[in-house]
Amino acid sequence: MNDLSFEVWILGWAGLLWAAQLVLAAVPANFQLGPSYLASARDEKRALSGVTARLERAYNNHIEGLLLFAVAVVVVVLSGASTPFTEGCAMAYLAARVAYVPLYGFGVPYLRTVAWSVGFIASLMMLGSVLI
Repeated sequence: MNDLSFEVWILGWAGLLWAAQLVLAAVPANFQLGPSYLASARDEKRALSGVTARLERAYNNHIEGLLLFAVAVVVVVLSGASTPFTEGCAMAYLAARVAYVPLYGFGVPYLRTVAWSVGFIASLMMLGSVLI
């Protein structure tokens, strides 16, 4: 882990998850839409369907969640407020995001929402532990 704080280390892993989700969504999209369409300016709208569409939505959702988590990590690290609690929140965020991908990909209702909620609440708790 070198000199990285645990929260920054987890943020790095969340970035790798983001990259993996990009590939996981892009490969089937390439098959579904065709490489010619994907290489074009995409003036004509085409929609993904099925698992491919769900993987794309999970990827987009991770981008949204990752922004809040990154803000929380920056606030914790710059304030020097890293604690076992913030480390636990960071781990909970990453575990929730990892679980979210297959839950969304396979269309599992409710548990997907629980996974999303855990990640969101973990990020808020990190921020709250410093700001409140």
